[in-house]
Amino acid sequence: MIFFFQMRLVYICVLDLRNMFSFDLIIFIFPCVLIRRILYWRHWFSMGEAPAFCFDNLQNGFGLKPKGLETSADVGDKTFVIGGADNDSTSYIGVKIYDKSTGKWVIPTVLGTKPKACKGHSAILLNEDRIMIIIRGSTPDDCIWFLEADTKYVKEQRKFWGTEVVAWSRGVRGDAEKPVVISGPSGVGKGTLINMLMKEFPSMFGFSVSHTTRAPRGNEKNGVHYHFTDRSVMEKDIKDGKFLEFASVHGNLYGTSIEAVEAVADSGKRCILDIDVQGARSVRASSLDAIFIFICPPTMRELEERLRARGTETEEQILKRLRNAEAEIEQGKSSGIFGHILYNDNLEECYENLKELLGLNGSAPTNHKPSPKGIDLPSNHSVSKIDNKILINCETPELEKASKNLIALDVSSLKGGAPGRTRGLNVYALDSFSDGLNEKLS
Repeated sequence: MIFFFQMRLVYICVLDLRNMFSFDLIIFIFPCVLIRRILYWRHWFSMGEAPAFCFDNLQNGFGLKPKGLETSADVGDKTFVIGGADNDSTSYIGVKIYDKSTGKWVIPTVLGTKPKACKGHSAILLNEDRIMIIIRGSTPDDCIWFLEADTKYVKEQRKFWGTEVVAWSRGVRGDAEKPVVISGPSGVGKGTLINMLMKEFPSMFGFSVSHTTRAPRGNEKNGVHYHFTDRSVMEKDIKDGKFLEFASVHGNLYGTSIEAVEAVADSGKRCILDIDVQGARSVRASSLDAIFIFICPPTMRELEERLRARGTETEEQILKRLRNAEAEIEQGKSSGIFGHILYNDNLEECYENLKELLGLNGSAPTNHKPSPKGIDLPSNHSVSKIDNKILINCETPELEKASKNLIALDVSSLKGGAPGRTRGLNVYALDSFSDGLNEKLS
């Protein structure tokens, strides 16, 4: 078995070197590279493990040969073919599926924002439900993507669409704080509580900006008060799975996009969502890992007094809000959506309880996590997988760099996923002559 892998290794080395050097230079360099790679393989075999390499233009055993800049991966009885050539040097990231049980090709419904056209990519299967895509020659924050083929989210969407579904999610290095979903009836004071949090912790919390199809009012600014958009655009984005929740109010659409929430996390802040119970239900059903908090009034009589004291609604509007509040409170307490219920009978006490729930001690945090950085990969690299680690061999022609050109992606702590980001990537430098990971990249 070792001999087989070493012979395969010889073939791989020749292909790698052929693209970088002349034949005369290969004669000089090839023995050095071959010895290094064989030693590396012997190290892993001595540990009882063998890397499972995944290269472009894989064959799946059914006579299917992806062409040009395509890759493939098997998930159960299906082969996922990823990519396609726009021209000789650029590929688009399309997806098609070959169903082995029927012998037919399927073009799936693709959800989420997909990677941009690139100069090539590598693909490797993770956990039998999603495929990691490594984009060549991309920017550091845009080079790792995940194609979800059979995750929980994809299975749910498959039932909804009644057809084959895949979903894209961009990989992000590091973690993000859980978003906070705060709901409660109109007049309960949830807006005031959120404003108090934002004022006391301006560098820690961020407010997601909702989308709407209505026209701006007065001094409202696009991207600040709302993301103002056309109805046709928003309806398409909703259909494509780009919204966590949405609702039609007085003939206009309102909603929270996944990108709006992820943008707050990308900036290094914790996202706060102020949405109604129905919206919270939709978010709970998504893959977003959030803290759900419901704010209750002490009594319905107290809530009615607060609504009347505002002096902003007619009698008919007040009665309607009270009827809606009764239904919302019932759902908030009994639906199982919310993990925490706070009673706002005293604003200051309720605020202190909210801070305690979020792990805040009343002072601005000094150890705030920075925004996660991307991964800087060279255009030329090959990919392998060992357990929960993806090894990226950066192709460096300089022999003096040969022992320091491996990058390891630890995917054992991935969180989130479609329809948002996949976070939790840990990145390390790997010395191929050592027994393991010896230098964590900062």
